[in-house]
Amino acid sequence: MEKVFVSGCYDMLHSGHVAFFEEAATYGDLYVGLGSDKTLFELKARRPFNNEQERLYMVKALKFVKDAWINSGGGIIDFLAEITALKPDIFFVNSDGHSTLKEELCKDLGIEYVVSKRLPHGSLPVRSTTALREECRIPYRIDLAGGWLDQPTVSRLCPGPVLTISIEPDYDFNDRSGMSTSSRKKAIELWQVDIPIGDREKLAKTLFCFENPPGTQYVSGSQDSLGIVLPGLNRLDYNGDFWPSQIENVLDNDLLTWIESHIWLISLYPRRENYDVLANTNIQLESVKALSEAACSCWEALLAKDLRKFGESVRKSFEAQIKMYPNMVSKDIFEVLAKYKNQALGWKLSGAGGGGYLIFIGEKPLENAIQIRIRKGE
Repeated sequence: MEKVFVSGCYDMLHSGHVAFFEEAATYGDLYVGLGSDKTLFELKARRPFNNEQERLYMVKALKFVKDAWINSGGGIIDFLAEITALKPDIFFVNSDGHSTLKEELCKDLGIEYVVSKRLPHGSLPVRSTTALREECRIPYRIDLAGGWLDQPTVSRLCPGPVLTISIEPDYDFNDRSGMSTSSRKKAIELWQVDIPIGDREKLAKTLFCFENPPGTQYVSGSQDSLGIVLPGLNRLDYNGDFWPSQIENVLDNDLLTWIESHIWLISLYPRRENYDVLANTNIQLESVKALSEAACSCWEALLAKDLRKFGESVRKSFEAQIKMYPNMVSKDIFEVLAKYKNQALGWKLSGAGGGGYLIFIGEKPLENAIQIRIRKGE
């Protein structure tokens, strides 16, 4: 009988977890490595609902599981010692748990890497831990183009827009992943379960001020708070200030659905602690102008639903960002990018870089990629 290994936190055990174990067990004897409470906090910046011993007890009790334990390591590859000792034939992962680091590790160890189809059991609904947590109603955000123009040191050289989309929390995106997780945590402190009804721009400004009190050394860009609070697609025009001079909000369902259908996320890893994205910064007028022009071009492409121009402008925006902030991208990120770029029309990193997710614009689905949903209204 072949040995199958899976790893995860499996907090708030639900039918989606059981269906995942059931699918994995069709390949052989199933062994489960659980992330410790410490690892979960490192990756998600939250405490588990059930502690590691409770989670281990419940997982071991399932009929599909041959054996289970708490992984001894930390981070995304917290199971290195365990998988090396177990020598499984197959490493089985969910699509949102897929990582090129895991895939490369399996290649090095001679282990088959299989990604789940994530099918619910029978007529049961699709379940996720995120959907069961109350605070999940507060969105994340992705900036599509123009990121960094919300910093006055950049837009003072040349004004331009930042384009954002508000993302439904269908996945428990890792902390420090460039999805505005820091701003989202502040939003949860303010509003607990969801963004309240009211003037959206005023609410975003409240969140921005709450996250950046007087004396803050590094002011988080306002595109984070605006991108979370304002649903749909947003154009935020910056002209040398922390707050945009103009905001344009698009809630057209057809356009937002079109954008969703052409965006694919490949998971990397959370930005490492003490990683200095701002090191070696080189902000020059030429690069800022290129960033602004790319963002303007991206806006035109989106409104026209011009996919090729959309991909090209996202790529050009990203290239302009890297010229100003070369520490956004490391050698291993470039290596992952090289594997997928021939299948896409454009690409960028989520947020300020250093990890998180690679975002691809394309016509066809990318293997093992995550597809997002845009929040389309209240």
